[in-house]
Amino acid sequence: MVDLTVSLSGWEIANPVIPASGTFGYGKEFSEYYDINCLGTFSFKGTTLEPRLGNPQPRIAETPCGMLNSVGLENPGARHVVEHELKEMGRWFRGRVIANISGFSVDDYVRAAELFDREDKVGLLEINISCPNVHGGGLAFGGNPKTAAEVTREVKAVAKKPVYMKLSPNTGDIPGIARACRDAGADGLSLINTIPGMRFDLRTRKPILANETGGLSGPAVFPVALRMVYEAARATELPIIGMGGVSSARDVVEMMLAGATAVEIGAANLVDPFACRKILSDLPIVLQELGVTRIRDLTRGGIS
Repeated sequence: MVDLTVSLSGWEIANPVIPASGTFGYGKEFSEYYDINCLGTFSFKGTTLEPRLGNPQPRIAETPCGMLNSVGLENPGARHVVEHELKEMGRWFRGRVIANISGFSVDDYVRAAELFDREDKVGLLEINISCPNVHGGGLAFGGNPKTAAEVTREVKAVAKKPVYMKLSPNTGDIPGIARACRDAGADGLSLINTIPGMRFDLRTRKPILANETGGLSGPAVFPVALRMVYEAARATELPIIGMGGVSSARDVVEMMLAGATAVEIGAANLVDPFACRKILSDLPIVLQELGVTRIRDLTRGGIS
């Protein structure tokens, strides 16, 4: 029997399959399709301190081998999530979850982190310093080592739970950003976020997205994600939640060989609501084919 358990900074989860933030809501809708308790955990909808309406529509566009989104972090705000979504979540998911936090100032990140750090339902904090679809937030902090380190340091000062910094692929120095977060106290890393792109409507001759550009996700970005996870793992030896175009059990194995301890699945959930369940079902079969009896042994250097 294959052992699928992995450890995220001391938090043992049953398997490394994790739906990514922004593609799984708070789990309720997916629980109506299948028992989501089979998952290792999930990262809930990206949350800011205050409520956000997000970007104007249209904000989704299809592309070959992927999709563009410019949702713009629409969410009800951290206090509402604590008072409502987290309290109700136990009805469909028994385990702890990942709190994905975004901000427009260091104080935003800190105050939201304080709220979620007090919640028993939260297992770790995923600090998004990489969102390309909002102006003045996320990527404004993750674009250089100094600001990435500042957010990391300030969040770590108020958080007892593990802090994983979600990094952007839109930088020329992933190893440098990763090291800056490590040196500022990050417990782990999460990468990659989407890559900016755009599409045009040939009839109107205008961009399809109201925001003009959006984040590219899906299989098209998988090789880029693998390379960046590999670079971050080599640079820091921190546990990494790898993501970006993961669509199959074999992709999960490849991502872990690159250095990921666990793997988030994003756009695939929007194509097929059963995607994560299928990946999890196929994973032991693929591992048996490869002669692997303990999945955590795939991760480079045994990082955990």
